[in-house]
Amino acid sequence: NCGPSFLLWTLSMSDSLLVRYSPTQPALNTLVVSQYADKIVKVKLLPKKDQPYAEATFVPSGNSLKGDLVIARYIARAAPQLELYGNDPLTQTQIDQWIDVSKALKTDFDNSTKQIQTQLSSRKFLVHDKPTLADIAVWAEISLLNKAQDLPESLQTWIKSIEEIPQVKANLKNVPKSTVDKASELPKKAKVSMEMNLQNVEKGKVVTRFPPEPSGYLHVGHMKAALLNNYYARLNDGKLILRFDDTNPAKEKEEYVENLIADLKRIEIHPDAVTHTSDHFDVLLQYAERLIKDGKGYMDATPKENLRAERMDGIESVYRKNTIEENLKMWEEFRKVTELGKTYVLRGKIDMQSKNKALRDPIFYRVNQTPHHRTGTKYQVYPIYDFACPIVDSIEGVTHALRSVEYHDRQPLYYWVLDAFNLRRVQVEDFSRLSFKYTVLSKRYLQAFINKGLVSGWDDPAFPTIQGLLRRGLTVEGARQYILSQGASRNTVNIQIESMWAINKQVIDPIVPRYTAFPANQKVKFVLSNGPAQPEQRSVARHKKNASLGEKVLSYTKDVYLELEDAKGLVAAEEVTLMDWGNAIIREVVKNEAGDVSEVRGDLHLEGDFKTTKKKLTWLPIIDDLVEVTLVEYGNLITAEKLEKDEPIENFINPKLRTETIAIGDPNLRLLPKGQRIQLERRGYFIVDRAYLPPSSNLVLILIPDGRMVDVYKRG
Repeated sequence: NCGPSFLLWTLSMSDSLLVRYSPTQPALNTLVVSQYADKIVKVKLLPKKDQPYAEATFVPSGNSLKGDLVIARYIARAAPQLELYGNDPLTQTQIDQWIDVSKALKTDFDNSTKQIQTQLSSRKFLVHDKPTLADIAVWAEISLLNKAQDLPESLQTWIKSIEEIPQVKANLKNVPKSTVDKASELPKKAKVSMEMNLQNVEKGKVVTRFPPEPSGYLHVGHMKAALLNNYYARLNDGKLILRFDDTNPAKEKEEYVENLIADLKRIEIHPDAVTHTSDHFDVLLQYAERLIKDGKGYMDATPKENLRAERMDGIESVYRKNTIEENLKMWEEFRKVTELGKTYVLRGKIDMQSKNKALRDPIFYRVNQTPHHRTGTKYQVYPIYDFACPIVDSIEGVTHALRSVEYHDRQPLYYWVLDAFNLRRVQVEDFSRLSFKYTVLSKRYLQAFINKGLVSGWDDPAFPTIQGLLRRGLTVEGARQYILSQGASRNTVNIQIESMWAINKQVIDPIVPRYTAFPANQKVKFVLSNGPAQPEQRSVARHKKNASLGEKVLSYTKDVYLELEDAKGLVAAEEVTLMDWGNAIIREVVKNEAGDVSEVRGDLHLEGDFKTTKKKLTWLPIIDDLVEVTLVEYGNLITAEKLEKDEPIENFINPKLRTETIAIGDPNLRLLPKGQRIQLERRGYFIVDRAYLPPSSNLVLILIPDGRMVDVYKRG
């Protein structure tokens, strides 16, 4: 039985294969498989700088294939003796299954790696007793994502074993280096902006730190501090410390610690060490007592409000002249938290006349009897950040402390504490604080939104928290490029958050698949006189400029739906293009008694040239299989550019914080997993917030801002 398809296959097998691919996004599957099949299949590999995707041309027949995995599959099939693609339907199907999992790593990394880890718990390779295309595909995707360091230890070991396979090892040189690790690989704009005059830099010896208080969720402001500290540590082959500044037990919870660690992992920051200020509480108490003994600190029982007023007016406390012996006696009462000791604080004796009010004998220790989330009730007196931070920085080996410019006036105090104990100096550098218009970063204000039930929680897509922004569709790469483009400037200005979303759009546009959906109450029937009598199916690219995203199946029917807004602009005898189908000629636009378009009639004109039409229309087939979709848009949190200090937020809450539209969409949408980013043609970019799971839940897509100023994002 040698039909035409068999003859075509035989002809193709006799051809040689010319494979073009981008060196910056290499076709790793093809490169490895062609190495295996070196003596069997004639393959010529040609790296090409401007190649958008891997493409194979058969020579001399001229047939072609597009996409790395498509080409790798062909080569594996063409060399069946290698068993890279199996030799029976079950094995081949199992390999296909794991190739699908490898593709899902891009959008659902955690769940995909769990599946892989489970499969490898009792075996060396995913399908066979030797490597197959399944193992190569998983290794290739993890390598291209640069996420091997995010894997559980067992999977990291497996990756290393795959990289010992000669055909894989020979192609390790083709794996792109991390865009995070080297400054030369950062976006050009970001690299130019990142110049910070770090003094005393020694390659391999730079230590930075990110010291959040575990009293809430990380927001975009924290993200800047984390990314900058990570950037300079990696730039100089140094070390990043994540230190929890847990000195205020009244506000802190273990829940926040766990979420902060998870958030850093989400933005692909992997600290070299995790510490806590509470690790050093005993040492800090010793330094505090030494401060008194050296005559550089004193105990004060001045009532809180009076103490604050005296500092503002430069008035010395009556306790400032106490002897060291009197201060030590008060210190013991303070440490025992007696009724009298509860009224005391420890202050540094610096300069009550200083123009810099941060130096007017600041408080260094105070009583707090709230149980600590790590140490319980062991300690009941706690250091202030200004006292603990410089000491811990020095003893933990920090070389460069990068802080937002709001701490600039406290820099002399930072150095005073170090000098008071003759501790090693740490270089402090300032960078501007991120300040966005029409939003708030204050935990107090954000908590108010939660308390009023206006948002679902700290991960609400309306929130500027890392979890909220990622849920709304921000990519880690988009965030990184935006933060680094802001650079280490010390000038704090209120900026439009749209600029961040504009960069994010540049990141996602080339890599997200395209689909169609529009409002369910805004559809108009387009009757095609010569449309197919029975529905027909055809495969088309998910992205016309990115074949690696694969294909989707579209249905073509005699009648289709157009969007009402498009139908309103149509006129008789006009030629238009139905996207992913071809041209059509409008014969009649039917209107009802109210003057609204109720139906459009016309003919397919598939031989027409789409380049000559001005209107490219999205459409949906009229079939029972269309998917109901909830489209969600989020507006800014507040209607004012900036809240003044102590302004009641209730007066400025955006009434258009969240809007919903019920839509109908392409049946392919029901296959999308949670977290998948897509583009709805001519509508915008979206992220799947809830996957299609009938009958319990319909599909929910959240609009990803693209940087354009749209009314819903403005003042409300």
